Amino acid sequence: MNDYWLLFTSGFISSTLFPGGSEVLFVYYLAQEPTLKWGFFLAVTLGNSLGAIVTYLMGYYIQFGQQKAAEKYPKTLIFCKKWGNTALLLSWLPIIGDVICLFAGWLKLPKYTAFINIVIGKGLRYLLLMLIFFL
Repeated sequence: MNDYWLLFTSGFISSTLFPGGSEVLFVYYLAQEPTLKWGFFLAVTLGNSLGAIVTYLMGYYIQFGQQKAAEKYPKTLIFCKKWGNTALLLSWLPIIGDVICLFAGWLKLPKYTAFINIVIGKGLRYLLLMLIFFL
């Protein structure tokens, strides 16, 4: 049970604006207990998705810092404006994925569609890791 909480927490922290290594921990746990792969998958995907949703909500409700982020990542802002909620399917990308979530909130993209796309994007990343390392 502690393994699930550790994966959840690692996924959550890795998906906010703080760096983390949930992928490494996920692959480690898969190697140790492959029979629990779906539980590990759900724990890390849920944690990572909730972390991204928190970042989205920070952009949605907290109106400071976005201008600095827009200056630092102008192409990402343009990408988010162009693709809307679909851009959140790439929220799994290192560094830039957090910024996509922040900008999506800042742009007030529809919440429910945003949350669904975040979960899909995050889940696909961990599913791909499972397939690459344990097929």
